[in-house]
Amino acid sequence: MAPSTPRLVVPIDLRKKPWEQKLPLHNRWHPQIPPVAEVKAGEVFRVEMADWTGGVIKDDNSSLDIKFIDLSTVHYLSGPIRVVDEDGIPAKPGDLLAIEILNLGPLPGDEWGFTASFDRENGGGFLTDHFPCATKAIWYFEGIYAYSPHIPGVRFPGLTHPGVIGTAPSMELLNIWNEREREVEENGLQTLKLCEVVHSRPLANLPTTKGCLLGKIEGSTPEWEKIAMEAARTIPGRENGGNCDIKNLSRGSKIYLPVFVDGANFSTGDMHFSQGDGEISFCGAIEMSGFLELKCQLIRGGMKEYLTPMGPTPLHVNPIFEIGPVEPRFSEWLVFEGISVDESGRQHYLDATVAYKRAVLNAIDYLSKFGYSKEQVYLLLSCCPCEGRISGIVDSPNACATLAIPTAIFDQDIRPKSSKVPVGPRLVRKPDVLKCTYDGNLPVTRNPSAST
Repeated sequence: MAPSTPRLVVPIDLRKKPWEQKLPLHNRWHPQIPPVAEVKAGEVFRVEMADWTGGVIKDDNSSLDIKFIDLSTVHYLSGPIRVVDEDGIPAKPGDLLAIEILNLGPLPGDEWGFTASFDRENGGGFLTDHFPCATKAIWYFEGIYAYSPHIPGVRFPGLTHPGVIGTAPSMELLNIWNEREREVEENGLQTLKLCEVVHSRPLANLPTTKGCLLGKIEGSTPEWEKIAMEAARTIPGRENGGNCDIKNLSRGSKIYLPVFVDGANFSTGDMHFSQGDGEISFCGAIEMSGFLELKCQLIRGGMKEYLTPMGPTPLHVNPIFEIGPVEPRFSEWLVFEGISVDESGRQHYLDATVAYKRAVLNAIDYLSKFGYSKEQVYLLLSCCPCEGRISGIVDSPNACATLAIPTAIFDQDIRPKSSKVPVGPRLVRKPDVLKCTYDGNLPVTRNPSAST
């Protein structure tokens, strides 16, 4: 007998706000956020998701929604979903939850997405000191392909994936997160040299009641206030998985998540039609609403069996990911190198972040010679299927990072040639990305040797 249609366990009505959904969404990690649905191991089920903003960003001709977005609401997630085995016994702490992605895509009737960079003083991004203005590009989907009226001359297949998928933390693990992230936020500017080169702020996003949505837990109650002040933000990836933004977790992939609470209580969201390695502009994938069709398996005692703690407690583990067999095929790439020397010429010791920043800047400046604005290239490299690598991490003093861009996504030959790069109005790509002014007074980093 043919398998039945996947059971819809979390529906989304795009006309409603996240808190108005039939099964309300949440945007924090906490063990006491109650599950909204239950699935059985081996069952095929469907989860629908709003885009991470809950519909705040619109398909229009303005980037003001990006400039003034309230980032305390990041990310609206579907779930938590309780997992039980074939006998109805829930997942237990110490188990591994294996989640297989069978199918995924945009929600029918909502086949569009956006890529953006935040204002430097409201979110920023990897290169916010170079690009302090809020910008936005809209993308439309044609089957597996995406194109944008704001970045003309490129078209590419998407490797669709969820940016966020993770299990609920235990209270012990949640306290570990909050303690270490508070230390970074309070003391990092004085102790971390990398803050002089990477300018995204804050250094960590700590628990706050502002913008907090806790699913079925009603707001403005003593219980809600207590949990909201403890609940971790969903912005970084952590031991539970979470916001890992691994672009290859598409059809056929498996995610092996550690279980920290009874039932596992996993959640997912932040669907991406496509993303480049690093998601450099921060709001940098092609963000969209979407669905996942999933199947779960429980590996009893799997944490101890397969995950070696890297830290002082058995909770200091990380998920394992199995990449599926489906991805775009490209045969020709243009690769840009970066080393751990910053824009001022200062040497850093084996710093892969500085090296990757240099690789991205090199790529942006190069592609801007072919008629694109640097803002267009910044957003493009954040969402197209480019490949980032740490190519060298042992050759003191320079780490070496590379960024490989598939040449087939362009409608022109972008390789170096013996003839000079064409110039003139016919080369300029119009229109540009949607862009706001930067009204702050923080200094903008400029490379004195780069093209204008």
